[in-house]
Parts: sequence; C-alpha cells; structure tokens
Amino acid sequence: MSDIFREVDEDLRRDRAEHLFKRYGGAMIAAAVLVVAGTGGYSYWRHWQAQQKQEQTAALVTAISQSAQGPEKGVEALSAFAGSAKPDLAAIAQFNAAALLIRQTKPDEAATIYDGIAANSSVPAEYRDLATLLAVTQRAEKGDPAQLTAKLQPLTADTSPWRFTARELTAMLAARAGDTEKARTLYKQLADDQQAPSGVRGRAADLASLYGKG
Repeated sequence: MSDIFREVDEDLRRDRAEHLFKRYGGAMIAAAVLVVAGTGGYSYWRHWQAQQKQEQTAALVTAISQSAQGPEKGVEALSAFAGSAKPDLAAIAQFNAAALLIRQTKPDEAATIYDGIAANSSVPAEYRDLATLLAVTQRAEKGDPAQLTAKLQPLTADTSPWRFTARELTAMLAARAGDTEKARTLYKQLADDQQAPSGVRGRAADLASLYGKG
C-alpha cells in the first residue's frame, strides 16, 4: 500500500515540476544564459582592459624614449601621449615632460604641467599631491611664500607620504619670508623626527642650528 502512495506522490511532484517548468522554464533558461554571458563578458572586459593597459604602457615607454633625440622632442611625444592616455599613465607622461622642461631650465612651464596634474580629479590622489609638491618646489625661490605655504599645508599632515619634504619646504619658505623663528622651529622638529629620512634630518639639524644663531 505504501508503494502506491509513494508512486502517487512522485507523480504529483513530477506533474508539479513540469507545470513550474512550463511556467517559468523560459525565464530560468534566460537567467542562466545571462549569467554565463555576463561571466564571459566580464572576463573578456578584464582581458581587454589588461591588453589596453599593456599597449598604452608600451606607447608610454616609446614616448619617453623620444627624449634621447632631445628634450623638446621628448616633451612633444609625451604631451601627445598624455592627450589620449588613461589618467594614471597620462600623469606619468606629464611628470616626465615636466622633468624634461626642468632640464631645459623652464621651471614655470614645468610648474604649469604639475598644476594640471594636481587639478585633475581623475588622477590618483598620491599623484596629485606629488604634483602639488613639485609645483611648489619650482616656484619656491620666486613665488609668494604665503600662497605656497598654503598649498603645502595639507601635505604636511602625518598621513601624507610627502610630509617630510613638505615640512622642509615650508621651513624654507618661512625663512624666505623672514620668519626665522618659525623656520628654526620647523627644522628642529624635522631634525628630531626619527621617522624622517636621514638626509632630511641632517639638513634640518644644520639649518636649525644656523637660524638658532640669529
């Protein structure tokens, strides 16, 4: 008797499954196809991205190599590459172009390039901060100390990877502005900071001593 009930129960389950498949089978198949297609599409997209990155990196290396024909040629090639490259690679090209301009003793033009990198929100924050630091460096001798110090202020924070150089530049700008007491204090703090690079600590100690004698 129990066998009969089991067979009836199995028939009912089979009928229910067939009914559900007829009702929802098309949607289930479509969903499965979309999952497979989506996975395949995502894999292809990742592969395409990696290929694009490789191609652009190779193009960047080629642009950098153009500087062997002269700084002007290098700047031209790097600027052309940056115009169509992804933001991070474009920034690297611009950093290289600015370095070539500095070699040609064109600090203002280099600083302008750094300003462009710093203002580009598509570029990684570390690149933007470095560009700000380098722009200030190029203007440190002639630019307005107060304005340049304000630009450096966010980079002096403990969380900034550029904090030691930013603090050293801030001290230099204070000395340029005639505030030797502030310069001495900043240099002394750098000299005593064991986390600062040894070169920075050595320079800071010498300058703190120098301004202390004033």
